[in-house]
Amino acid sequence: MAVPALGALIAEPMFLLADTVMIGHLGAVPLAGLGLAGAVLQTIIGLMVFLAYSTTPAVARWLGAGDRRRAVSVGVDGLWLALGLGAVIAVVGWFASPAIVGAFGAAPDVTRAAAGYLGVSMFGVPAMLLVFAATGLLRGLQDTRTPLYVAGLGFLANILLNLWFIYGLGLGLVGSAVGTVLAQWGMVAVYAVIVLRHARRERASLWPQGAGVLRGATSGGWLFVRTASLRAAMLLAVFVATSLGSPELAAFQIAMTLFATLAFALDALAIAAQALVGRGLGAGDADQVRQVLRRCLEWGVGSGVVLGLLLIGVSGVLGPVFTGAAEVTELLPPTLIVLGLSVPLGGLVFVLDGVLIGAGDARYLALTGLLNLAAFVPLAGAVLLWAPAGAAGLAWLMAAFAFGFLGARAITLGRRARGTAWVRLGA
Repeated sequence: MAVPALGALIAEPMFLLADTVMIGHLGAVPLAGLGLAGAVLQTIIGLMVFLAYSTTPAVARWLGAGDRRRAVSVGVDGLWLALGLGAVIAVVGWFASPAIVGAFGAAPDVTRAAAGYLGVSMFGVPAMLLVFAATGLLRGLQDTRTPLYVAGLGFLANILLNLWFIYGLGLGLVGSAVGTVLAQWGMVAVYAVIVLRHARRERASLWPQGAGVLRGATSGGWLFVRTASLRAAMLLAVFVATSLGSPELAAFQIAMTLFATLAFALDALAIAAQALVGRGLGAGDADQVRQVLRRCLEWGVGSGVVLGLLLIGVSGVLGPVFTGAAEVTELLPPTLIVLGLSVPLGGLVFVLDGVLIGAGDARYLALTGLLNLAAFVPLAGAVLLWAPAGAAGLAWLMAAFAFGFLGARAITLGRRARGTAWVRLGA
């Protein structure tokens, strides 16, 4: 289940990567505009991922309880919630796009380019949120392959459409946004057919149920807080890296890109855990749930050891792959070694997070997420005040994030997982 889940996880980042490659040949201004607008879009999409994470365990519980009809109905409620949120974000975002990108203080031509791209891209936000919810529905039904196929088709369509709009029709950066939006809605069309088939097969209603949408919004709200705390910690780390100097910031960006890549690989196991734990709890099988927890922890920590050793092994030669600036590459090795040492800890954290999400323990995750952020703040402050510039300061910052913040998460998640409060059996 984890392997195909990984492919679906990287769908949206791959969309942006394809846009970057094609827009990069248009010049510095369009590329800078894409970077500015892309940062805003990635923040919105990242905060809305709870639509998948709240739908998966709800569907899986009813599946485990033997009620496939109710399982599909719960997933349909998640789709309606995604559509409503997406519509609001799209309308507000379209009007606010100029002000949002203008707040970054970029050059006027870059700001105009970013505002044009972001304004058009807002029409694709409801589509991506619907994709999240539909993916969550299928994961809850223990199907991680279909989202992979849909993501692959969407990625291919995005490339072809962007080539046509950017170069064939000469629309430039705006053409890239149009192509991506069309590809996103194409994915929604495919998911609509799939969900319709499931609904007909199980005789589930396609209309929203008020109580179901409200439950999804409540659980999703807690998961939103959890995700926001993660984003806040990463932004705080970037702020501290900025204070160390421009080369340090550039090197830290490379290190965090690698962290995100490793997180995708390990988070795929967490998604498998969500689906399996939700189903086991719905079936009332606590022993199976504990077995899933143990097995996923073995895979998570074991994969972390392998990936961490690999990263440490290439830490001295990886810098030139990302940049030719010597002042940046010479800063990277100690930081990448620290990151590599922390990867097994990350595997533990991501799996435990997935297990508790699968158990529907969203409130605990939200509240402890704030505690974890509070624990990281003084560590980041200490680096800001006392860490030296250069490779040593950057390594201390990575240690504060990778061992301080992730360590705090490991403590709060591990304490909960060892207990029984999250093992709530039944649908």
